[in-house]
Amino acid sequence: MKQFRQPHRPKKSSLVIGTDNVIAALKEGKALDRIYIDQKVNDSAHGEIRRLASQVGVPVNYVPAAKLNSFNVTNDGGCIAIISKVQYQNLQDVISWVVDNGDVPLLLILDGITDIRNIGGIARTAWCCGVQAIVIPDKGVGALNEDAILTSAGALEKIAVCRVSSLMKAVDELHANGIKVFASEMKGSTRIQDADFTIPAAIVMGSEEKGIYPALLKICDERINIPMYNDFESLNVSVATGMILYEAMKQRGFGE
Repeated sequence: MKQFRQPHRPKKSSLVIGTDNVIAALKEGKALDRIYIDQKVNDSAHGEIRRLASQVGVPVNYVPAAKLNSFNVTNDGGCIAIISKVQYQNLQDVISWVVDNGDVPLLLILDGITDIRNIGGIARTAWCCGVQAIVIPDKGVGALNEDAILTSAGALEKIAVCRVSSLMKAVDELHANGIKVFASEMKGSTRIQDADFTIPAAIVMGSEEKGIYPALLKICDERINIPMYNDFESLNVSVATGMILYEAMKQRGFGE
């Protein structure tokens, strides 16, 4: 039988507990990773939390009481927030900063990757290969918590991370900035060594189980594949990302 790894409980020092405290944290501009609200608690102040969270792009999850109980705290009032270990950046601001510095954009988009060990490994490789930013959705991705930062050997604290409400809209924004979007797919028509990564580029990596969301895949500009000597159903996503980013780094002349 498959054994599932029990996620680590966040330290109490990384939590904001109670409705009033969460509202205060949002008003103070404290970086929050996510807010959990008891789906059965009817508190008018929760509407204020939704409004403030929406303004700063903090995801709000409505969950059963058991989820809040799992944090092992008291007097939560049906609301707990997790303090972010990562300072999220605005995607357009990052693109503008890269261009203003005279660099060619190279961005990485993660779709549906939930294993924090893979995310950590990807972040390490991305930082080493010259990626300027990692783009993630606000839902359906592993939490960038202490474990993720530890797995990344601190790379998640060095590289820019952009959290967006929609990867589809993020791709539209990339297109508006003249950035070509490549999708990594087993059946992609272009081998990675034949793709042009010297131009402004973003690379989308999907989960090993489901791949890239079909609607997102459809709006990507080119589908790339990693040639394999022996047939296999898939590569580990962290390993695949490393192979693609190394090719991009090589094409951009690093080490020559």
